[in-house]
Amino acid sequence: MRVKGGTVTHRRHKKVTDQAKGYYGRRSTTFKVARQAVDKANQYATRDRHNRKRNFRALWIQRINAAVRGIDETLTYSRFINGLNLAGIEVDRKVLADLAVNEPDAFGAIVKKAQAAMA
Repeated sequence: MRVKGGTVTHRRHKKVTDQAKGYYGRRSTTFKVARQAVDKANQYATRDRHNRKRNFRALWIQRINAAVRGIDETLTYSRFINGLNLAGIEVDRKVLADLAVNEPDAFGAIVKKAQAAMA
């Protein structure tokens, strides 16, 4: 007696075509093309999960640099970070950028401490 795999195959195909919902043309309907499109989309998603971390770090650094220069034009981002390390202040860039945007007075106090540690 032969084994018919219709239900299993249909379920496997449906899983892929559901993921391809909204794609253009045959990419959303035909299994063979949809599988290629979904595989490529997953490759992009994996790559961009890592890139998102890189992009946010770059954004935080730009915001910190702009805020530091707004307080003291001669102070650069790298010298500010060096001052934080010398002062023993352990605040990550995400929090520093948030303070720079939302709490400029608190950020200014941190900058003053970093400058004092460098002097």
